[in-house]
Amino acid sequence: VYSADGEEMGRYYSGSGNREYAGLNEIPNHMIDALVSTEDVRFYEHSGIDVRALGRAVVKRGILGQESAGGASTLTQQLAKQIYTEKSGESGLKRMLQKPVEWMIALKLERNYSKAEMITMYLNRFDFLNNAVGIRSAANVYFGKEPSQLTIEEGALLVGMVKNPTLYNPL
Repeated sequence: VYSADGEEMGRYYSGSGNREYAGLNEIPNHMIDALVSTEDVRFYEHSGIDVRALGRAVVKRGILGQESAGGASTLTQQLAKQIYTEKSGESGLKRMLQKPVEWMIALKLERNYSKAEMITMYLNRFDFLNNAVGIRSAANVYFGKEPSQLTIEEGALLVGMVKNPTLYNPL
């Protein structure tokens, strides 16, 4: 929305929200390293499905019933979910049935995109809340900066939001 003299007064979004694409060269390496180390430490070693993490989750959560067993979703599977699933409330059964679909999509993503491209897509699609979808919008909304200008601390905060955007929201 612009005023009569051409000044921007505000923005309203629908659909995919406040999103402006950021290229890989605009995302600081410290953010990429933090994302991989917190979300998928073996990201560069697997081809979409981390069998070791999956086995651990099945044993700890499924057999031993531990709630804090950790997830088995790789960054690639999380990207598949971002791209191809609805944001509605999901029952446990629906999520279980959806997992094999995510695995197939993850394998296809791994065949068609480089690891760098997938990280870029992931950070450009993640909803950081407060009308900030994607890393460029998040850097602007939370810090008034471009992604390339984020400090290590600011980048760590945004990557931390990936775990739980509501809980780790700085606002």
